[in-house]
Amino acid sequence: MRNVQQKLAVARGEQPASLLFKNARVVNVLSGEIYPANVAVEDGRIVGLGDYAAKTVIDLAGAYLAPSLIDGHFHIESSLLTAPEFARAVVPHGTGALVIDPHEYANVLGLDGIRYVLESTKQLPLDFFIMLPSCVPATHLETAGAQLTADDLKLMIADERIAGVAELMNYPGVFLGWESELAKIDAGKGKAIDGHAPGLRGKNLNAYALAGVRSDHESTELEEAREKLRLGLHILLREGSTERNLEHLIPLITAQNAANFSFATDDKLPGDLAHEGHIDHCVRKVIAAGVPPVTALQIATINTARHYRLRNYGAIAPRFWADFVVFDDLQNFTVRQVYKKGVLVAENGNYLAAGRAATPLPRSTMNVRYDAARDFVVKPHGPAQIKVIEIVPNQIVTKTLVAAPKVEGGQIVADVARDILKLVVVERHRATGQVGVGFVRGFKLQRGALASSVAHDAHNVVVVGTHDGDIVVAIQRLQELQGGLVAVADGKVVAELGLPIAGLVSDQPLPEVIRLMAGLDAAAHALGSDLHAPFMTLSFLSLSPIPELKLTDQGLIDATKMERTSLFV
Repeated sequence: MRNVQQKLAVARGEQPASLLFKNARVVNVLSGEIYPANVAVEDGRIVGLGDYAAKTVIDLAGAYLAPSLIDGHFHIESSLLTAPEFARAVVPHGTGALVIDPHEYANVLGLDGIRYVLESTKQLPLDFFIMLPSCVPATHLETAGAQLTADDLKLMIADERIAGVAELMNYPGVFLGWESELAKIDAGKGKAIDGHAPGLRGKNLNAYALAGVRSDHESTELEEAREKLRLGLHILLREGSTERNLEHLIPLITAQNAANFSFATDDKLPGDLAHEGHIDHCVRKVIAAGVPPVTALQIATINTARHYRLRNYGAIAPRFWADFVVFDDLQNFTVRQVYKKGVLVAENGNYLAAGRAATPLPRSTMNVRYDAARDFVVKPHGPAQIKVIEIVPNQIVTKTLVAAPKVEGGQIVADVARDILKLVVVERHRATGQVGVGFVRGFKLQRGALASSVAHDAHNVVVVGTHDGDIVVAIQRLQELQGGLVAVADGKVVAELGLPIAGLVSDQPLPEVIRLMAGLDAAAHALGSDLHAPFMTLSFLSLSPIPELKLTDQGLIDATKMERTSLFV
């Protein structure tokens, strides 16, 4: 109570503030204005705007002062970084908070994965709010390392850092009213309920919204997003490393509906975060497309805070945290300084915050069993054609291609000339020996193999290759690394990044992860791939809730009908 009285006395002007940001051009995302003001801060909170005495004065000399940026939906595991190293990547870009779904950790480690995230994200100059993963496993069509029920979610939902229930990926189960999915929505009542409904339209979308889902980040087309917006869903404008949907959805934003949008990156690699940017990149992109700068900053701040009920985040007003970005140009939004609770934590792209003690690592998660000579072989079925997964550039949706197989020695093999490569998924959690084999077009590898223990959402081992020999070498190296990303050529490992934390995340510092990731991308390109993010593209080829055709350890999946399907037509 004494601390509150102290702040009130400062707000009334009876005592000097600890800190004053003077001569700022305040971006007020509450009123939609920009105007000159001084901002007084006491104990990390804003206590008033106006003329105040202060013990410490920071003269901004007319620079813009806006709230720190907020990411509305992100899987921190996709950055391949621990939480402290992720903060190092994004805080200089102005990010002050984000809403994360530790879906990948949970699919590998269950509740222990969520607990690891809660612990490892403490005491950083970046606030993490956790959505409880609702789909572990994502569907019944893949083998994950854990299974969470509505009762499991209820155990953690009351934690103040839990913002709600994460994306309901089993969207058919939601609109069909499965008790298991409705129970998860019920477990999160009173908090946010995130959606995941790629391509869902019409009456089934009505039912999905009626069930209690309140947002969606999977829209790839303008009219799809418009229909969801009309039904009351909060639209998360996604711009990640491979999921680049923002450009297609910008025309939907108007002065009348802008409050119903937030930015999200979903999945973004460390090099892209460090060099291209995080939410600041989204702000620049929409401003360049004609969205007013104040509207862009509202989408990046207060809209997200309000949707996820993040109290005292996302605005410059009394009682809000003193989380600020300082910049000089509205049209070319480039963050110069970042403050967290009034403390300077980044300047001119340099991260200034102190380090913190490492969190103890979770258990090993690479338990692989397979027989390549038996499990990887595909025999032809007479003259039958095969279904091939066709990659859609810059999207995580895929298409189904029907093609005549290449047969050698009584086996269907990769056809480099037509860019039809072998794709293998091996279960890695329980050593079940389950293996899925299919074919994919879009990597353009001329030789070698690429392998990953990151394979959304069950995170089994996934490998694309031109022949079985390199595929096997790649899997063996992943086992030795206890998870990771590997590029192989002519029987030798040519680039790698170990991911010993759940087979998802590196234990190395940000610069080293960026360097090794760049080496992997360069190796993939040297083998023939022209994809911007070949390993992230590979990681999504097992994502069974995303249409159209995917491969899991249980085989080829028709992700539109949500059922297993034959390789052969």
